[in-house]
Amino acid sequence: MSERKFEILMLGASYGSLFATKLALAGHNVTLVCLPAEAELINNDGVRVRMPVRGRDGLVEVHSKALPGRISACGPEAPKPADFDMVGLAMQEPQYRSPGVRELLDAIGRAGTPCVSIMNMPPLPYLARIPDLDTTALEGSYTDPSVWKNVAPKNITLCSPDPQAFRPPEEPVNVLQVSLPTNFKAARFERDADTAMLQQIADDIEQARFTVDGEALTLPVKLKVHDSLFVPFAKWSMLLTGNYRCVQEEAARSIREAVHTDIDASRSVYAWVDKLCQSLGAAQEDQVPFEKYAKAAESLAKPSSAARALFAGAPNIERVDRLVRSIAQSKGIDTSPINRTVDLVDARLGQNRSSAA
Repeated sequence: MSERKFEILMLGASYGSLFATKLALAGHNVTLVCLPAEAELINNDGVRVRMPVRGRDGLVEVHSKALPGRISACGPEAPKPADFDMVGLAMQEPQYRSPGVRELLDAIGRAGTPCVSIMNMPPLPYLARIPDLDTTALEGSYTDPSVWKNVAPKNITLCSPDPQAFRPPEEPVNVLQVSLPTNFKAARFERDADTAMLQQIADDIEQARFTVDGEALTLPVKLKVHDSLFVPFAKWSMLLTGNYRCVQEEAARSIREAVHTDIDASRSVYAWVDKLCQSLGAAQEDQVPFEKYAKAAESLAKPSSAARALFAGAPNIERVDRLVRSIAQSKGIDTSPINRTVDLVDARLGQNRSSAA
């Protein structure tokens, strides 16, 4: 591992705690930005991430207090962007308009600190790095597009959040359980120096080992850095085929059901999104074969986080479904394969907002 310890600010302590734990295992220090109750618990007890490890029964628990790097937590008012080498964006897209978070993101943008997004919803300034894509036409897919106005495209990259994880409802909020231990796949930054730092972090994560009962284990969930801007977009096919199709008229279904109830329909949606990504410039090797995704989906027995949030009454969620449709419409591509999905999400959001009014 590298001798230098990077200081990394991570906005979001739920999914962000997975990436933070991998960073701390690799020797780097992470400050999580979260709610006061979360921060107090994390500072007192650390972060506990449980994950399956090939060749071992059950789950391995990684406790941040036992790692070479440090994980601490605070509210959004405390951090100064100049104190950090890199920022991770791990909150849901609607959360960036929250008081305190909005101001922190604006300060990060003004400071020019390099940002790695591990959101499903790509930040607008990242989309601005895609040639010939009019991001103005896409603003309606965002809860508040203005929060991104001071984040320059050259300072941000996107990392596909392929690993699946959840907070067990019976556990404290500093516990995260990994259900699908795949890799984070990041695109390079515009600047070589920022890309080199990201690659150094990826190398450190690759080399890190976690000792259990005297055995040095290689833990899953690595960081892979790619030259292509389109590698993270491979997640779009998965989201439109599985996550958003969990949303039905009356209830949410599991990702497994969404994908496997009608496998031919799922394959068709997946291929449609792949083709859209290729129209933006993606190469076939940037994308994940449908068969590989369908196999992984067999183990996803819960509804997606977006579907769970909708049926819990959320007035806003990340709208990758609407973003993908808007991109297709801007290119004159028929959107009939995904229209029902977008309409179902629109309808449920409408009900939630009416109930909250």
